[in-house]
Amino acid sequence: MPKTIMTVDDSSSVRQMVGMTLKGAGFTVVEAVDGVDGLNKAKASNLDMIITDLNMPNMDGIALITALRTLPSYKFTPIVMLTTESQATRKQEGKTAGATGWIVKPFKPEQLLEVVKKVLG
Repeated sequence: MPKTIMTVDDSSSVRQMVGMTLKGAGFTVVEAVDGVDGLNKAKASNLDMIITDLNMPNMDGIALITALRTLPSYKFTPIVMLTTESQATRKQEGKTAGATGWIVKPFKPEQLLEVVKKVLG
């Protein structure tokens, strides 16, 4: 059974690129437009991994990770930040919230798949 990954980003082009990369590697992909949408879809699904942007309207990536980590079903689910932010302080905020990893945009599809395979084991 293919693993299901949710990509959360307010940019439709980024969601499309991430989705195409993951679907091409055999994953099932759920898309969300911001943190609120991502949280609602996570509660209604059984996701194996989440890839989220940092800066989004309504609920940012840090708030999404913090909310997801309070849910028993997402306490240990890999969550990777995919963002243009590369400052150490922002990475530390993500790590403190519970992010598993961090990918800086722009990224190459191979780089994304390498991280996905690494965190999913």
